[in-house]
Amino acid sequence: MAEAPNLIIQLQRMGDLVLSFPLFAWLRRLEPDRPLWVAAEPSFYEALLPLAPPVVFAPPGAASLRRTRFHRVINLSHRPEAARLAGELRAEFRAGGVERDGVERIVGAWHLYRASLVQNNRHNRFHWADLNGLDLFAELDPDGLRRCLWPEARPSRGTGRVGLFVGASEKAKRPDPAFWGELAAGLMRRGLHPVFLGGPAEQAPGAQAARLARIPHANLCGRFNLAGLVRFLSELDLLVTPDTGPMHVGAWGGTLTLNLSMGPVNAWETAPFPPGHLVLRPTASCVGCWTCVRGPEPPCRERFTPGRVAALIHSLLKPGHTPPTPPGLGLLRTGRSGQGLFDLAPAFPRPASGPETEARPRDSLGEFWRQWFLRRLGGPADTLPEALARLDESHPLGGASLRDALTLWQARLAAELRRGVPAGDWWRQAPPLLRPLSGYLQLSLENDDYSRQARLAALEHTEALRAAVKN
Repeated sequence: MAEAPNLIIQLQRMGDLVLSFPLFAWLRRLEPDRPLWVAAEPSFYEALLPLAPPVVFAPPGAASLRRTRFHRVINLSHRPEAARLAGELRAEFRAGGVERDGVERIVGAWHLYRASLVQNNRHNRFHWADLNGLDLFAELDPDGLRRCLWPEARPSRGTGRVGLFVGASEKAKRPDPAFWGELAAGLMRRGLHPVFLGGPAEQAPGAQAARLARIPHANLCGRFNLAGLVRFLSELDLLVTPDTGPMHVGAWGGTLTLNLSMGPVNAWETAPFPPGHLVLRPTASCVGCWTCVRGPEPPCRERFTPGRVAALIHSLLKPGHTPPTPPGLGLLRTGRSGQGLFDLAPAFPRPASGPETEARPRDSLGEFWRQWFLRRLGGPADTLPEALARLDESHPLGGASLRDALTLWQARLAAELRRGVPAGDWWRQAPPLLRPLSGYLQLSLENDDYSRQARLAALEHTEALRAAVKN
């Protein structure tokens, strides 16, 4: 008798579907005899079939989903219809958002963690692709991430063809046409061959950029359907793009990708997932915000200047050459940590001092929280003592500040829970360095209707953290 299949529900956009590919591959490796189905939008999965791991795709309304009894149903979408579908189908186990009897719950500790990042991701150091699967790894194969091999960026073919993807879902996340036009002109002066890419919505800005660069024939925006774009990206030496779905398509297909990470994005969450790709992001203290609070035009965008980015790209495509990092920016390379998790590290040796060292205390705090949640929620073996030591080293008050803030906030939380249900977004009342914890606890409590068991679990969580940082 055939084993009951697993089902993954992914009804989000193209980039989200590509970032689900690692979970597909993980499940195929962990349970090779169990079929894997994926409910997704046909407009996305049909074009991505050449890139996707071998799974059975189906539209969310397919009758076959209702006829089948599944082993697991894993909902990776935040759309209400996805939660309803996860609750309606027959399954032994469920994870993610699940609606039953008109009430939606989040099932799975790591799915809760991911949901808690809304407006609260400043210190998050987990990639979305890893978060998709961490609940399963904690259950099936905690150390299996170390054995995973992902397709790396392939070497340049030497053609000099550079794709410039001019679009992104939000204005704050993408450069304007003038930037792209000047960048293309700078690349041409250096002997490279830029083309402008985008969908129908990018036809006008692509045409404007091409006119400014005086290469109107290089505007290919709106020329490709998704399947054609997948094929074209595979022919490039380099794809230069803001945070957008085609960035993930190009990177998964092996095209070396340079992500211009600007605006309200956190590269730790949404950078190209496979190893060997590049992220250029500001060194500002506010980098990785959920929403920019510094005005309608995020100041981080000003650090990306066309001339300096063109010089960087030219150097990147010269084998064995160390490119100059533009002032106010840091160049990072995607890779894997010793635990097998997504990692970002300086693309080239970091100087002993200078702008690239500005984020070290914050990075140490983010790494501490990563290791803490691995200890509490499961997954690869944590390295919490080492992370705490690095936090103490990065700033004289790093660890001490965490300990002092936790002592005060723990007492306040206990008092609030004794009095009743705290009102509003009480997680924001915690000091900023504790908000990864406070956000997770508030969502956990709400998810379990502030039951006695949930309250005790929240207090035990804070007590365990206090004990860990005191040692």
